Amino acid sequence: MRKVILLVTLLLTMILLAACTTGVPMPTSQPSPTAPEPTPQAIRLQDGLGVQVELSAVAQRIVSLAPSNTEILFALGAGNQVVGRDSFSDYPAEALQIKDVGGGFGNLDTETIVALQPDLVLASPLTAPEQVQGLRDLGLTVFVLPNPLQFDDLYVNLINVGTLTGRSQEAERLVAQLKQRVQSVEEKLVGIDQRPLVFYEIDGTDPNAPWTAGPNTFIDMLITKAGGLNFGHELQGEWVQVSLEEILRRDPDLILLGDAIWGGVTVESVVARPGWSELSAVKNQRVYPFDDNIVSRPGPRLVDGLEALAKLFHPDRFQ
Repeated sequence: MRKVILLVTLLLTMILLAACTTGVPMPTSQPSPTAPEPTPQAIRLQDGLGVQVELSAVAQRIVSLAPSNTEILFALGAGNQVVGRDSFSDYPAEALQIKDVGGGFGNLDTETIVALQPDLVLASPLTAPEQVQGLRDLGLTVFVLPNPLQFDDLYVNLINVGTLTGRSQEAERLVAQLKQRVQSVEEKLVGIDQRPLVFYEIDGTDPNAPWTAGPNTFIDMLITKAGGLNFGHELQGEWVQVSLEEILRRDPDLILLGDAIWGGVTVESVVARPGWSELSAVKNQRVYPFDDNIVSRPGPRLVDGLEALAKLFHPDRFQ
C-alpha cells in the first residue's frame, strides 16, 4: 500500500511539473493580476539657454521666477501646481497667495526655493545666469523660458510649458484662441493709410531724457503690429534714453505713458513739463496712460496689449 501511495504521489508531482513547463494553465481561485500602471514618460526639452532639460514626469511642484511665467502657468490651468513665485508676480490675484521667493534684482531666497522641494524651477532671461547655475548646482531642475520676439515665439513657449506641466491640451486651446484674436486685429488693419509715430515712455524720471523702447523688444513688435511706428525702432539698444531735443525734432503723434502704473506719471504732469507743450501729441490731447504689464510681460496678455494699442492708433477700425 505504501508503494502505491508513493507511486501516486510521484505521478501527480510529475503531472504538475509538466503543466508548469508546458504552459498549461492551472486552476486557481485568485483573480487575474491587473496590468501594471504605465511608467510616466520622461520629458526632454531644450530651454532658452540651449540646455537640454529632462523631467522624469510632468512637474507637480513649480517655482516661477518671472511674472510672465506665472501668468502662463495660471492661463494654462496649472496655478495649483505653483508652490513659489517671484516678488513681482501679481497677476492673477490668486498668485499673491503663493509663497514669495524674492527675485528680480539678485535677491532670490535660495533656501526657501530648496525647502519648497520643486520638481521644476521655471526661470526667464531676467534670472541671472549665475543664479540659474547656482540652482542647478543644488540639484534643482531649471528650465529657462526664452523671451519671445514674435507671437509665434510666444505660442512655442505656451506649448512647451503645457508639455512640462501636463497641460498640453489646454496649451493648444489657448494658442488657437490667441491666434484667432491676433488674426482679427490684422484683418481690421488691412489697408491702413497712415501709421502714427508713437513715443512709448518707460521711465520719465528725467523729463529731459526719458527712456523708451528700442528695437527687438515686445513693445516695438506690438506697436508695429498694431499699425504704429515705434519712435525707438531706429535707435541702438533695447531700452534707450532720448533727449527732449530729439523728441521735439521728430514730434510724435502719440505718447503712451508706460510709467503711469509704477511711476505715477499722469497726463497732466507730462503737459506741465517744460518744452513738452510744443509737441503735437500734447496739443492734440493724444497722451495716454497705458498698462505697461500687458506689453512688457511676455505672456498671453501680449495679445491684450496688441488689441489695446490697435484701438488707440486706429479707433475707426474698431467701432
